[in-house]
Amino acid sequence: MIEENDDLIHPQGENQDTITRISGMYKDWFLDYASYVILERAVPAIEDGFKPVQRRIMHSMKDLDDGRYNKVANIVGHTMQYHPHGDASIADAMVQIGQKDLLIDTQGNWGNILTGDSAAASRYIEARLSKFALDVVYNPKITEWQASYDGRRKEPVNLPVMFPLLLAQGGEGIAVGLSTKILPHNFIELIDASIKHLKGKSFKLYPDFPTAGIIDVSDYKDGLRGGRVRVRAKVSQLDKNTLVITEIPYGTNTTTLIDSILKANDKGKIKIKKIEDNTAAEVEILVHLPSGISPDKTIDALYAFTNCEVSISPLGCVIEDNKPLFVGVSEMLRRSTDNTVQLLKSDLEIKLDEFEAQWHFASLERIFIENRIYRDIEEEETWEGVIQAIDKGLKPHIKHLKRAITQEDIERLTEIRIKRISKFDIDKAQQKIQALEDQIAEVKHHLDNLIDYAIAYFTRLKKDYGAGRERKTEIRAFDDVDVTKVVIRNTKLYVNKQEGFIGTSLRKDEYVCDCSDIDDIIVFTKEGKMMITKVDTKTFIGKDIIHVEVFDKKDSRTIYNMIYRDGTKGPSYIKRFAVTSITRDKEYDLTNGTKGSTVLYFSANPNGEAEVVTILLRQVGSIKKLKWDIDFAEILIKGRNSKGNLVTKYPIKRVELKEKGISTLKPRKIWFDDTVQRLNVDGRGELLGEFRGEDRLLIITQSGTVKTILPELTTHFEDDMIVLEKWIPKKPISSIYYDGDKERYFVKRFLIENENKEEVFISEHPKSQLEIVTTDWIPIAEVVFSKERGKDQKDNLEVNLEEFIAIKGIKALGNQLTTDKVKQINLLDPLPYEAPEEVHADEIEVVDEETVASDENTDTPTSSDSNNDSKSDDTGLNGEGQITLF
Repeated sequence: MIEENDDLIHPQGENQDTITRISGMYKDWFLDYASYVILERAVPAIEDGFKPVQRRIMHSMKDLDDGRYNKVANIVGHTMQYHPHGDASIADAMVQIGQKDLLIDTQGNWGNILTGDSAAASRYIEARLSKFALDVVYNPKITEWQASYDGRRKEPVNLPVMFPLLLAQGGEGIAVGLSTKILPHNFIELIDASIKHLKGKSFKLYPDFPTAGIIDVSDYKDGLRGGRVRVRAKVSQLDKNTLVITEIPYGTNTTTLIDSILKANDKGKIKIKKIEDNTAAEVEILVHLPSGISPDKTIDALYAFTNCEVSISPLGCVIEDNKPLFVGVSEMLRRSTDNTVQLLKSDLEIKLDEFEAQWHFASLERIFIENRIYRDIEEEETWEGVIQAIDKGLKPHIKHLKRAITQEDIERLTEIRIKRISKFDIDKAQQKIQALEDQIAEVKHHLDNLIDYAIAYFTRLKKDYGAGRERKTEIRAFDDVDVTKVVIRNTKLYVNKQEGFIGTSLRKDEYVCDCSDIDDIIVFTKEGKMMITKVDTKTFIGKDIIHVEVFDKKDSRTIYNMIYRDGTKGPSYIKRFAVTSITRDKEYDLTNGTKGSTVLYFSANPNGEAEVVTILLRQVGSIKKLKWDIDFAEILIKGRNSKGNLVTKYPIKRVELKEKGISTLKPRKIWFDDTVQRLNVDGRGELLGEFRGEDRLLIITQSGTVKTILPELTTHFEDDMIVLEKWIPKKPISSIYYDGDKERYFVKRFLIENENKEEVFISEHPKSQLEIVTTDWIPIAEVVFSKERGKDQKDNLEVNLEEFIAIKGIKALGNQLTTDKVKQINLLDPLPYEAPEEVHADEIEVVDEETVASDENTDTPTSSDSNNDSKSDDTGLNGEGQITLF
């Protein structure tokens, strides 16, 4: 780098190089270039929502407009008279405008935003201005003009757009030092928001995309810098082995979406069989799954690992007064609406001037002809004399005129032809003047009530052009997808317990479980050490590993039961704990920290099970009680750092499992959030009930299907679901349905016979349809009959469904409801009934899981005495958890 220092310049000497300071050039040239790109290329103006190239295209199309289609190549060539750049950039910009289906009426192959196919060459496609563009974009009388780049023509500074066009179309661009990304919004919602603004009401604007999809706008922040929207494809289950994608996120196309799915499959994040792309006018991508793969889990995996969910960061930057302005979409709409009001006012003022000028001349013409003033010029020999004669003849009759008569007015009177004078009709002239007066009065009324006039203008736009422009993108709050729960476990984890290694490459050692490359693994050793580490090919943990599994940091229901000896000859302790927060690759000591400590018994229990174990002591000295039972249910769940409760101070020979455990945690409360159509345990939405491990959900759809499922939080629900509740196996389901084959209504009551199978409980005729379904114990239905010609209206019938039909099989046809013609069937309030109380074998006094990690460093027993004498029993394995005996 050369500094600007006079000492560096040596004008004398033959071998001295001349140093020229160039910093000034860089400052000026770079600033000029940056200003040019920002103002003339990349960023739209707030006044009309156009970038310069777009504005010049629209101006050229208006120049060429004759109602017929023009070749795009012709329009591009015409635009080059105004835009000092190549034809390719103009053609690309025009295709982008045409694909937004608002300003340009297209003909030919203009590409496909769904598939990403490009448009045909500009010589093959045609375009003309749409009716909407002609209505709202152009008005030469109120347009400010400037010279084109070469000075040969005039082009608009800004087009008088009377609509929030920038928000309707969206826009993005990258300039020097800044960029802009304004997302498209819904046509009808923009008009409604403009009307609300004119009425002084508040409004909210959210994006709406031509590719549809589902959007979460909770962090939109009005389109300002720092905001974010999440957009998802619409993915649904076609059958048990097929998913169908019918809408895609904005900014993607079917090609990039499919590529991202294939890439995720190659990386092992998801598992698919094949993909079919049937997209034409609408998106249809079929994702075929291998047998045994969960469709619900795959849907979440598509959102987590592919372009089925994308995050878009808006950035509202526009040009105002030749300067960049960062502004939110609400302020953009307010400014656009206010600008529209001013444009409407200018248009009305021009119309008023024109009507008043027409009225003025029509009145002069009537005076001139009706009073035969044209005869006064017959004797005049000079032009000045003619002008003076007409002026003199008009003076007695012009008191009612609104302005003075000019020489230009008199000269126009002299241009009236004799034929017109001879056919002059006073009544028609008066009618014309009266019509002009009515138009003047109407324009003045609009000017006096400008806001009402603007509201009427926007209302007309909505009526004329709003059809078919309803919102496409569904607004919905998203739940975050836990990638560790949806990733396909395509790798096998192995362990060498003796040497202390775990990894995916230890194929000769003991197999543990399937895992993925993003999983965390929790490992326990016989020394009472614990570590959580990432899945890798080979990792050393520590010798004598006793337990390995995939770790879920959000899992507070997995409880670890442990008995350990403190040191080589110290007492033994018992403890129960959960592991919910850790530092990866840090070694944790679960014992009291004394050297030589060892684990005597360990079990991992996914639902907080508490087993009964038998303690057997070594024969040392005069110990009388060598054997007794301990129930882990009597031990309080504490933090992993807890010392635990004292078992015995004497040496333990071994610990045997006597009886497998049941859960000591409270049943889990589950809610259903209708907004996101998801289950949760966070108290959002409607409480479905308290669920134990075996409890299931009952799902009934409008299409007449019923099934039960385990309440997994990742479950997706269909749009036609009408019943979602906790399933009580002995509670009957009652329904009334129309049988399309027999053309009659039938009543049936049934119990679910196969809890693992989805079944149809109405007839499979195409015209069959479900009328009502209920899980009330004693449901009551009201039947409203149709009035038949020539007969009296039949009274409504109330039917007790419990009395009407006994419980039958799910495949039974049921009993016919009535032979009369039915108009409507309503479900009334059920009769009171005291439901039998649910009894569970594991319904015992429990310890709330909220006590986990409380009072971590105490070891006070929670029961009278954990050392209870009992008979010995054979050891066994706990089917509810994993147990290691020593």
